[in-house]
Amino acid sequence: MSGSVPAWTAGDLLSAFQQLLPRGRAWPREPAAVQTQTLATLMPTFQRLTARAANLLVDAFPSTTVELLPEWQATLGLPDPCAGPSPALAQEQAQVVARFIAGGGQSIAYFTAFAATLGYDITITQFAPFRVGVSTVGSPLYGDAWAFAWQVNAPNVTVDFFVVGNSQIGSPLQAFTNTVLECELARLSPAHTTVIFNFVS
Repeated sequence: MSGSVPAWTAGDLLSAFQQLLPRGRAWPREPAAVQTQTLATLMPTFQRLTARAANLLVDAFPSTTVELLPEWQATLGLPDPCAGPSPALAQEQAQVVARFIAGGGQSIAYFTAFAATLGYDITITQFAPFRVGVSTVGSPLYGDAWAFAWQVNAPNVTVDFFVVGNSQIGSPLQAFTNTVLECELARLSPAHTTVIFNFVS
């Protein structure tokens, strides 16, 4: 995204500004002209304003936001205590994106996609009560309550690496945590169900 945003220099802006001026002897374009030098003193300010405006194009999107991150978080009910006292920027951005694009649902595909947006690779196991004539020999003897349980399978450790150009100064080079996954899926799980987390190495 940032590569497509134009970066105009003070010289670019001076040239564009001069092209908007009237024509004639009273409006010289020569570099040594007093008018050109006077206008040139204004261009660094315009350059800074233009750069800030261009940065807003990047910062306005939840996946790349930095300065507007607090506004995104306040809108979506974040930051979450589950993320810890000083979460990595990439993790905060991922949580904002996940909540922003979450359209709601109760399917395996929905929860798997939601977790992937957070940066977790999971699978989901469903359970069914044992039924004579339906269940096979050797099947677990689950009771009726297991019809409302589902299990999230994820790696025991999910590593969030520091990424140059995306991570903030002061962020750890790598972070090990599954707490955000647990909190977010517990929050989204249907009220009548029980979610079980199975972290495997």
